[in-house]
Amino acid sequence: MDGGDEEVTAPAGPPQPLDWKFSQVFGERIAGEEVQEVDIISAIEFDKTGDHLATGDRGGRVVLFERTDAKDHGVSRRDLERMDYPISRHPEFRYKTEFQSHEPEFDYLKSLEIEEKINKIRWCQTANSALFLLSTNDKTIKFWKVQEKKVKKISDMNLDPSKAVGNGSVASSSIPKPCLVNGSSFDGSYNNLSNDFVFPPRGLPSLRLPVVVTSQETNLVARCRRVYGHAHDYHINSISNNSDGETFISADDLRINLWNLEISSQSFNIVDVKPANMEDLTEVITSAEFHPTHCNMLAYSSSKGLIRLIDLRQSALCDSHTKLFEEPEAPGSRSFFTEIIASISDIKFSKDGRYILSRDYMTLKLWDINMDTGPVATFQVHEYLRPKLCDLYENDSIFDKFECCPSGDGLRVATGSYSNLFRVFGCAPGSTESTTLEANKNPMRRQVQTPSRPSRPLSSITRVVRRGSETPGVDANGSSYDFTTKLLHLAWNPVEKNLIACAAANSLYMYYA
Repeated sequence: MDGGDEEVTAPAGPPQPLDWKFSQVFGERIAGEEVQEVDIISAIEFDKTGDHLATGDRGGRVVLFERTDAKDHGVSRRDLERMDYPISRHPEFRYKTEFQSHEPEFDYLKSLEIEEKINKIRWCQTANSALFLLSTNDKTIKFWKVQEKKVKKISDMNLDPSKAVGNGSVASSSIPKPCLVNGSSFDGSYNNLSNDFVFPPRGLPSLRLPVVVTSQETNLVARCRRVYGHAHDYHINSISNNSDGETFISADDLRINLWNLEISSQSFNIVDVKPANMEDLTEVITSAEFHPTHCNMLAYSSSKGLIRLIDLRQSALCDSHTKLFEEPEAPGSRSFFTEIIASISDIKFSKDGRYILSRDYMTLKLWDINMDTGPVATFQVHEYLRPKLCDLYENDSIFDKFECCPSGDGLRVATGSYSNLFRVFGCAPGSTESTTLEANKNPMRRQVQTPSRPSRPLSSITRVVRRGSETPGVDANGSSYDFTTKLLHLAWNPVEKNLIACAAANSLYMYYA
């Protein structure tokens, strides 16, 4: 600039709260319609490209959806955004295919019935335009390949064209009837030949053989490539792919096993918290996740509210952790429910692997993996339920396992609640965003803007507490809470930064901003 002046750019403030809008719904429930138990969605997951979405249900089925709006211009939506190309439509998905992943089983040795319910789904690396994914129920993990196959059809029979009529059928008068040994003539049905039939010396006049040809029509086929079973004594709660593309982990209450995708006959036990005497058991594993970029690192959470970060390079059996993340208990705050609500139900790494997002019963916490003194941010999800913990314990709702998810850009986090509500919080420095949405076609119906304490930079040692609506005994709309309708499962598109998919009973809702 003239005169040697330098242009000074004002520091950018926190991003503005998003205005969420309804996008799509699959399996919408009609008012008064009874939901079948097998149709309730129990798992949901986007792939890394954000172009495919998979859901699993309690009936053991996996349903795949694919994105359609990216094909409108022949160029991907992300490329169009970089070129400032006007995009009028919001992201849209369509049903792609579904398949039966698991069936109900019975363990005769333990006299235990094994449900077909899908607990987790994880996408694997694609190859040759085929989709690969892992799905698991309580005991068995399966590796699926979904690919388009060209349909094979039966074409015309290989008859003499002069004798062929129509679409391969043959005129009855054009084929002389074969003679039987007793001199009687054959009635035309080759299936009625008796044991004393003898072929004529010169054979039959025509041999009807079908010709199989490959048509241009394609059909999606799901094929189970491998089954990883008999490795867990307790119910599997997590599976997670490694960034090396070759291995994955599976976790149950007491153990974490490491698998190679190509080998289903054996796995390696890398974490074992089972005590010699089960009476000494004080905590169980609740969730486990591989680091998104470092193939030697993984984190797992426990029922005590702890998160352990382990390094696979240290030893074959990771009895010790490299870091332990724990929030110190406030003095005088302990009660009968303290340990129950401290149990972490889900953890997720941020896309860059710098932060870990964890969900316990009452809060959502964000942890910096470089700082183990406590979370850098805490978000109150439904603080107004604290006076009702006794009721929640009586009806077992206090043991519900809510999932959480960070946005692809790391600026926001989301998790579910009761009455089919879900919460979106801003976690950028200075953000006060705290949005409540309901899983229906009018997501902002229950929206109540409440003042939130501005957050400090994530590098700050001081922990930040963000509170939503805190009116005791009522939800964000001022109405009584419905504990029977809960939004446990949701996923944030990793590429389309403002697109969330969530499951309410048997319905899949999508929202964009």
